[in-house]
Amino acid sequence: MSASQQLASFGHHLIVGVSGTTLSDEDKRALSELKPVGVIFFAKNFRDGVPYDVWLQSFRELHQQIREYTERDLMFFTLDHEGGRVVRTPLPITRFPHAVLLRSHSQEVAKATGIELKSLGINLSWSPVADIYSNPQNPVIGFRAFNNTPATTAEAVCEYYQGLKASGIVGSAKHFPGHGDTSKDSHLELPVLNLSLEDLRQRELIPFKALIEAQIPIMMTAHILFPQIDPDWPATLSAAILKNILREELGFGGVVVSDDLDMKAVSDMFMQQGTVARAFNAGCDLFIVSRNIHSSSMERTYQIAADFAEALNQGSLAESVVVAARNRIEKLLATTPQYDVEMLDQKIFLQHAELAIACTF
Repeated sequence: MSASQQLASFGHHLIVGVSGTTLSDEDKRALSELKPVGVIFFAKNFRDGVPYDVWLQSFRELHQQIREYTERDLMFFTLDHEGGRVVRTPLPITRFPHAVLLRSHSQEVAKATGIELKSLGINLSWSPVADIYSNPQNPVIGFRAFNNTPATTAEAVCEYYQGLKASGIVGSAKHFPGHGDTSKDSHLELPVLNLSLEDLRQRELIPFKALIEAQIPIMMTAHILFPQIDPDWPATLSAAILKNILREELGFGGVVVSDDLDMKAVSDMFMQQGTVARAFNAGCDLFIVSRNIHSSSMERTYQIAADFAEALNQGSLAESVVVAARNRIEKLLATTPQYDVEMLDQKIFLQHAELAIACTF
C-alpha cells in the first residue's frame, strides 16, 4: 500500500471539521486525499445574520462540495445538537432547552429535532448525553445531562434516542464511561475521577447500559483519567475501559468514536508517535478531529493520519484490528440514510417552538 493509500485508509476512521461556510484550499486537499468518512459541523459552517433561505442555500452548496471532494456516496454528516447552549445552527432552527428541562418531552423533542436535522442533510447527531448531573460544579456537562439520578437519566436518554431513531437520525451516546462528576473541562485539561469500577457500576454506567440494551449504534469516549481503573491512560486510550468494560462487560458491539482529539485533555498525546495505535488497540474505531478548538490546522490531522500509517508499517497496529474497526463503521454507514438539504415549512418551526415552550412548564 502506498503512502497516499495509507493516509486515505485512515479516512475510513476519520470525522473531520472544515474551515467555514465554504471550503478552503486546505479543506479541498484534505477531503480529496484523506477522504474522511464523515464531517462535523459547527457554527462557523453556517452563515449567520442572513435570511433562512440564504444561509440554507450556502450550507447546501457546502454539503455538495464535501461530497464532491471526498468522492463518497455514503458519509456521516454530523452535528453537536443537544439543545440549550449546544446549538450551532442559525434561526429558525428551534432552540430547544437544556436536556435537564425536557423531562416527559424527551422523545417528542428528539423527533422534532430529527426533522430539522434531516432538513440540513445531517444524519448523525452527537447525542444524547448519557452523563448524570451528579456534580453541580461541573463546568462542561451540568444542564446538558438529563437528570441527576441513574434511573431517571437512563429512562430519559433512551426516550431521546428512540425519538432520534424514529425520525431517521443516528444517535450517539456520550461520554463513556461518564463525565457528569468531573469538576474540570476536558476541552481545557485532563479531568481525573477517582472512582472505582464498582462506583461506575452503581451510577455512571447505568444510562450507558440502558442505551446499549436499546441498541444505540455509537458510543463516544470521555477524555477522562480514572486512576483506580487505569492509572496511565484516559478512557479514549484505555483498553481497561473500552475493551474490558464497554465491549466485554456491557456487551457493546457497535462503533466506538473518540471525543474530539483537538480537546486539550488529549491533544498533546495525539501528537506523540504511537498514540493512534494505542487508541485503536484500546477499542476506538472512529476519530473526531474538529479543527474547531485552538485554531487546529489541517496539518495536525495529517500528522495523526501519518502516525496511523507508521503504526501499520511498524506492526504496532495489526491490520486485523483496523479491519474489524472498519467493518463496524461500514456496517453502520450502510444503514445510515443520506439526506439532501431542504427548506422546511414555517408551520413546522411554529409547532416546534410551541413544544420548546411546553418544556419549560
